[in-house]
Amino acid sequence: MISVIFKQTIRFIFFIFLQVLVLNNIQFSGYVNPYLYVFIILMLPFATPVWMVMTISFGAGLLIDMFQDTMGMHAAASVIMGYSRSFILKLFSPRDGYDSSTEPTLHYLGASWYFSYSLLLVFIHHFTFFFLEAFSADELLFTLSRMGLSLVFTMILIFISQMMIYKPKDIRKS
Repeated sequence: MISVIFKQTIRFIFFIFLQVLVLNNIQFSGYVNPYLYVFIILMLPFATPVWMVMTISFGAGLLIDMFQDTMGMHAAASVIMGYSRSFILKLFSPRDGYDSSTEPTLHYLGASWYFSYSLLLVFIHHFTFFFLEAFSADELLFTLSRMGLSLVFTMILIFISQMMIYKPKDIRKS
């Protein structure tokens, strides 16, 4: 239990620093804003209670808000993503259920499952964030294009992170 908490804490700190120090400085013509910090929420173990997922989501979003001066938009988007996570996990649940001691990884449940799971949750986050940021339907196409391009770039970074962090040997078989 202690090793899981330590691992999650190190991951939290690493991805917050990566987001703040590197990824917040990457913007392509104001269209692409990669938000890899959502990886923290995606990779929480299956057995993590919803209240804890929402607390971690709020903390991660609030830290990013503090460094980006975005007045709670990341916190709101992250909490909605964290709240939606349990519903998405139920939606994509395998027939035998999940092994509660594992994390949702690409190698554990396969590329198709992980892609669907992460795409839907990242879409929820990005949709919420970009529409809170625009707070208007006047520039709908501009907001949708920014959201779409950022979503694609974030998903690419998530899959690269999965490949770098989790190797096939990390699969825990019961």
